[in-house]
Amino acid sequence: MVRIMKVVVISGSPRKNANTQVIMKYVYEYTKSKNVDTEFINLSDGQIECYRGPEEEYNEQTKNAAKDIMDADVWLIGSPIYNSFFSSALKNLFEYINYKKTEGKVAGIVILAASNIGFIDVQTLITQLLSYFRVIANPKAVFLTTEAISENAISKEEDKKRLRDMVDETLKIASKLHQD
Repeated sequence: MVRIMKVVVISGSPRKNANTQVIMKYVYEYTKSKNVDTEFINLSDGQIECYRGPEEEYNEQTKNAAKDIMDADVWLIGSPIYNSFFSSALKNLFEYINYKKTEGKVAGIVILAASNIGFIDVQTLITQLLSYFRVIANPKAVFLTTEAISENAISKEEDKKRLRDMVDETLKIASKLHQD
């Protein structure tokens, strides 16, 4: 019997019409069809506040996003490459996360760039961030260029399949780790 896990899908681009958002909405819809307890955090919505320290008060969207991430068994993270790094909005989101509540979670990674450059560097940076939180990263990240998006949709069936495979493999890893 497959255990229902709590999954959070994170679109790490702050841009309003983000290509990362298009990809991660696809990942969210596919994941939700396989696992009903799936939440979507879209940094394009602009609801996550800038981190100002632990003693500050934050809006409900920010607090809920942090809680959803800490409560989830699986994180599916999508980030664009900006200036050879993952998005600063994504890094800001993780400022709210208590590393003492994340050990043993599993993450899948999607990285989007304008061209075929920097993918491994950014995957390494995200994996290092995940290591700080004691989260196990699926080593098979999906790398896509902006050419994968056409008219606000993923244009190639091959790219969709790679995304579905990453989700399936990440859920499988998490399921094996969380067997009771």
